[in-house]
Amino acid sequence: MKKMPGCFVAYFNKVSHKFGLYAQLVRIDKPIGTLLLLWPTLWAIFAASKGTPDLHILVVFILGTFLMRSAGCAMNDYFDRDIDQFVKRTEHRVLTTGKITPKEALYVAGTLGAIAFTLVLTLNWLTIGLAFVAAFLAITYPLFKRFFAIPQAYLGIAFGFGIPMAFAAVTGTIPAVAWLMLIANVFWAMAYDTEYAMVDREDDLKLGLKTSAITFGQYDVIIVALCYAITLLLLAWCGHLLAYGWPYFAGLVVAAAIAVKHIIMIRYRERDPCFRAFKNNNVLGGVIFFGQWVYLTFGSFVSI
Repeated sequence: MKKMPGCFVAYFNKVSHKFGLYAQLVRIDKPIGTLLLLWPTLWAIFAASKGTPDLHILVVFILGTFLMRSAGCAMNDYFDRDIDQFVKRTEHRVLTTGKITPKEALYVAGTLGAIAFTLVLTLNWLTIGLAFVAAFLAITYPLFKRFFAIPQAYLGIAFGFGIPMAFAAVTGTIPAVAWLMLIANVFWAMAYDTEYAMVDREDDLKLGLKTSAITFGQYDVIIVALCYAITLLLLAWCGHLLAYGWPYFAGLVVAAAIAVKHIIMIRYRERDPCFRAFKNNNVLGGVIFFGQWVYLTFGSFVSI
């Protein structure tokens, strides 16, 4: 077998290296953000479809979640490229270190966003219209930390906007329970992203940025606990409106226990425990979905 010419090997290595940098830009190696987007979207798809989602809609939303989270990361790093170098957790990101250019980050975000929008075009017109709102939220979120005292609330809307989109795609309408679920997601995002913000509090204070961890001050742990409580109460209300059985509410009870664990972890406001608590929210979201899935799949049996 003949060896490839040296020029082709060098070109292939160069392209591979560049795509590796792009993968770091969109956090391929850190899927927690995608999962925190995905769980609320799955709650909504399964609620709207009564547990039997159309495969096409399911695939579009799963792929769209990955693509939009990745595009959002690229946009976030573009806006924060002059800030990240002063934050311990972000000082080595590929854009702030100059390994890729700001223009490249915009190209990556635009390409991923265009692919996601192409997927949405296979759905109904209401969902397509909502996609423009979702794109606006994703693009503008990074700017909110410059002036909004609790940007985590805006993040909750951005991360949860797949909820009304999912109901729209499945049913062609957006019922009241969809908005209630979205509000629950806002409080959940305020809880987990405050834990995340507690990791960067000292750096953010020096830079004059706005985060809920700074705004809440000495009451941060108490307010995180309150946000978790409101989240679970609102999701219980959703379960009541959807006439769910005990497996769903059992999932909420387990999620409450996980939330208590998070409060214990962050009580001393130390960087590593706060970050671990943030990442563990993937489990909390998954437990809620599992309880929902069990009821919707085996409801006639578990309700006996």
